[in-house]
Amino acid sequence: MNPIHMDESTSSSAPEDSSQRAGTPRSLFRVRYIAATIAGVTLLVAGVILLHGFLSPPSLFPVRMNAQYGFINRAGKLAIPAQFASAKTFSEGLAPVSVNGKWGYVDSKGRLIVTPQFDVADPFRDGLALVGIGAQLGYIERDGKFAINPQFTGAGSFEEGLAPVLSGQNWGFIDHDGKMVIAPRFTEADSFSDGLALIRMGDRYGYVDKSGRLAIQPRFMAAGDFGDGLADVLVGNNYGYIDKSGKLVIPAQFDFAGQFFDGLARAAIQNRFGFIDRHGRFEINPQFDRAGNFSHGLAPVWIADHQGYIDRSGRFIWNPAA
Repeated sequence: MNPIHMDESTSSSAPEDSSQRAGTPRSLFRVRYIAATIAGVTLLVAGVILLHGFLSPPSLFPVRMNAQYGFINRAGKLAIPAQFASAKTFSEGLAPVSVNGKWGYVDSKGRLIVTPQFDVADPFRDGLALVGIGAQLGYIERDGKFAINPQFTGAGSFEEGLAPVLSGQNWGFIDHDGKMVIAPRFTEADSFSDGLALIRMGDRYGYVDKSGRLAIQPRFMAAGDFGDGLADVLVGNNYGYIDKSGKLVIPAQFDFAGQFFDGLARAAIQNRFGFIDRHGRFEINPQFDRAGNFSHGLAPVWIADHQGYIDRSGRFIWNPAA
């Protein structure tokens, strides 16, 4: 997998993103993990984060200004002044923010709803948010109280009623009560998306359904989550897309490929990112150094290390800034 190293601390200097530079090797999961060293213990948190899909339309989007983070609205106007050490996307009305090395949650007015107290925190999904205290991970409700007490050393966000967790040496899936409903038998597992979850068994990737049945046998060296009925997979040295039967429907031709959201997926050719439609045609030509997934009309893109946001026409609504 490709861990995000939060400079060996419990808070990052930038919001996590699932963008990646074209040409970066992806021998394992393209799933995003938070890697945080806390009291000498390394946590792996299978986060579904900034550039992944939303269960409800986000009203605000995180931006970096003068080494701090605030939020803009969909028109590109600053809605919450830059004041946080780091920030993640809004989901279900709240967004994780970092204050003095701890994570809490703000509402769309910028008010702290959950006091900063966590060492790691992800956006809310299915009414619960994945958080970490010390070396343990659990899930909180919107009032900050634990619905599932910290007990996991690896875990992912809830999606479609289930969440992946590490139990012993293997990953399985729990429900909202914390009950293990898909037995731990996977080397790696991601959250469900579009009815299927990406898993690894040995050195190959496949997909399971909510019963735990293998819907697509593990046979890929690298793969991504399903979105809009398609999933990116590595075939040879390039990425293409399969449908839910496992059939390759967009030929492997990209240096990098991402999950479909809102009918578009980021893809890279010759170290430049653009966005393709479901036929594999570029709707926004490759021109960015990095890019994140579209969600509700906006996508984050990078020129060098400067992040901006574009709309579906490719027009900047927030220009890349230092």
